Amino acid sequence: MIQVAIINKSPHDLPAYQTAGASGMDLKAWLPEPVTLKPMERKLIPTGLFIAIPEMHEAQIRPRSGLAIKRGLSLVNTPGTIDSDYRGEVMVPMINLSTEDQTIVDGERIAQMIVARYEKVEWAETTTLDDTTRGAGGFGHTGV
Repeated sequence: MIQVAIINKSPHDLPAYQTAGASGMDLKAWLPEPVTLKPMERKLIPTGLFIAIPEMHEAQIRPRSGLAIKRGLSLVNTPGTIDSDYRGEVMVPMINLSTEDQTIVDGERIAQMIVARYEKVEWAETTTLDDTTRGAGGFGHTGV
């Protein structure tokens, strides 16, 4: 487990794991008044959270499956990435993919955040690559 510094300007609890096996922590909307998204409309939803992710880690912001299936609410870019050198407010870019207006209220769980370690890449330029069984087969090449 790693420690992550966090400032919470909202009145809501800190993000927390809901079960022992959960990989993501729910993020809550911090809104002075409800926000309504029309079908296909996008808006940035504030959380009131500011975090300092350790180097060689990132925070991934992902949709909540319940909101997606029940109300058609998802994220515009998924997963969203919060880099270790970002110190601004965590904002959630939501989109309404349903055919009806959807209203988001203060304190509503709108997304989940996963903190993960990553590796830096050092490119090794070459003129050939190893052969594999798949080779250059692309999308759908193995069938339905």
